[in-house]
Amino acid sequence: MNGNHQQGPASIRFRRIHIVPIAVTAAGVTSLLVAVMLAIAPPASAATTIDLGTADTFSVLGGQSVSNTGPSFLAGDLGVHPGTAISGFPPGIFGGAKHPADAVALQAQSDLTSAYDIAAGSPPSATVAGDLVGRTLQPGVYKSTSTLDLTGTVTLDAQGDPAAVFIFQVGSKLTTFSASHVVTINGTDPCHVFWQIGSSATLGTFSTFSGTIMALTSISVQTGAVVHGRALARNGSVTLDDDVFTAAACNPAVASAAASAYGTSAASSSAQSSSAAALSSSAAASAAAAKSSSAAVSSAAARSAASSAAARSSLAAVAARSSAASPAATRTSAVATSPSASITTTATSRRLANTGPRGPVGPLLGVGILLLGLGAVLLTVVRRNRRRTHGV
Repeated sequence: MNGNHQQGPASIRFRRIHIVPIAVTAAGVTSLLVAVMLAIAPPASAATTIDLGTADTFSVLGGQSVSNTGPSFLAGDLGVHPGTAISGFPPGIFGGAKHPADAVALQAQSDLTSAYDIAAGSPPSATVAGDLVGRTLQPGVYKSTSTLDLTGTVTLDAQGDPAAVFIFQVGSKLTTFSASHVVTINGTDPCHVFWQIGSSATLGTFSTFSGTIMALTSISVQTGAVVHGRALARNGSVTLDDDVFTAAACNPAVASAAASAYGTSAASSSAQSSSAAALSSSAAASAAAAKSSSAAVSSAAARSAASSAAARSSLAAVAARSSAASPAATRTSAVATSPSASITTTATSRRLANTGPRGPVGPLLGVGILLLGLGAVLLTVVRRNRRRTHGV
């Protein structure tokens, strides 16, 4: 009977009170475990880069034709397939090779198709619609089921990771408006930014753009645009008008193989080969090397239909346009936010700022530690009260 009296209401109350600190402690342990799992698990939405194959060396690749107006400048190759028409070079200048419906352009179109399909099939991590203006986006795969516009500035933030990948899946048409900007910060590399377009793309006048455009149909790059990347059209045409393409090949192995094949090609001339070599060296050499590059590029352009003096004048106009304080000055802001600038000026500070836990990991750790501490205190209080009760 005495044993039954010990199981009375007071004892049951103590047992119920004892459950509270146990539950709090269990919640704390659970929070810590979840935080640890989030910390060590890779992001579910992480995108992987896309291999462009031999299309990597092209600044511009068309399906039916490529046409240019004015002194446009392309850092890489220029080609078309299955169409044959390439017009406007000169006055346009290209730093790589010209491939009008040859075997190189055929293979590049094949590799472009593969890259396009991979980009289109990547699992989306977020949806976008309408206008991207004013947004700051982190690495991932962004899907738009219809058209996508840019009327101002969108910022791509790699958060200090130069290998971070951005993929945009646009259901139909991409349109960037006049003086719009795709800005890259904190290590974002245009080589890892891909725009898969379901129909056609239009880049507005005096706009700046970063990444590789892979359009099913056509691409129109309007007057004075700067593209840190490529314009690759599968079935339609690419139209240029006094534009600048700054990015050369992103894959060193592909670039080396293309340069070797081009150097031994019977269709290439020694003047054009000298132009490509001089242009490559000018990117990392002194002013003397840059002058040599300009002379070589001028020689290559003169070979087609203009004099050496006219070609040098075209190149000078491109350079002046890129640095002038006129409407073309809007394009120079993109140069200031190119990967080299962003890595050297902001990536280090960004990495230092991100040394702590990111996302929900930090709050979960804090909650877990707090709950564990609270549970321990409650357990201590309950045990002391129980000892006092039994002592009485």
